[in-house]
Amino acid sequence: MKYTRLHTSLCEIILTGDSEGISNIFLKAESLKIPDEWLRDDTFFVDSLKQLKEYFSGKRTEFQLKLNPQGTDFQKKVWNALSKIPYGKLCSYQDIAKAIGNPKACRAVGMANSKNPIPIIIPCHRVIGANGKLTGFASGLELKEKLIKLEQKK
Repeated sequence: MKYTRLHTSLCEIILTGDSEGISNIFLKAESLKIPDEWLRDDTFFVDSLKQLKEYFSGKRTEFQLKLNPQGTDFQKKVWNALSKIPYGKLCSYQDIAKAIGNPKACRAVGMANSKNPIPIIIPCHRVIGANGKLTGFASGLELKEKLIKLEQKK
């Protein structure tokens, strides 16, 4: 597994991946313990870093990267639906449940959302509660709010 680091205005990020694609993005990764078997390879992630920097500077609204998230079929279905939420837009867990053809699966969608291994690129931060309130984000609601505000500046 290869990895790299990116310092952003919001937090430090660690990306991991291999020839199959990006497998993880760790947000607020300042204290993440890097396993000995991971190899730092900044050149491997040149395009990923460029696109993420463009995103954080407000110049990129879509990513063109090879992804390789690991999860169940249901999780992958949810993550695919998340990937279709337009930049700067928000939707509810119920909207995602309906989009995957299972309108009663709001809680399961929330669980799959919380397991998203590639936040930002798979934009789980764009999902809010049905009441319009920010709910759940593995890296904290403060960071979720900042990501939403970043996207709504355009």
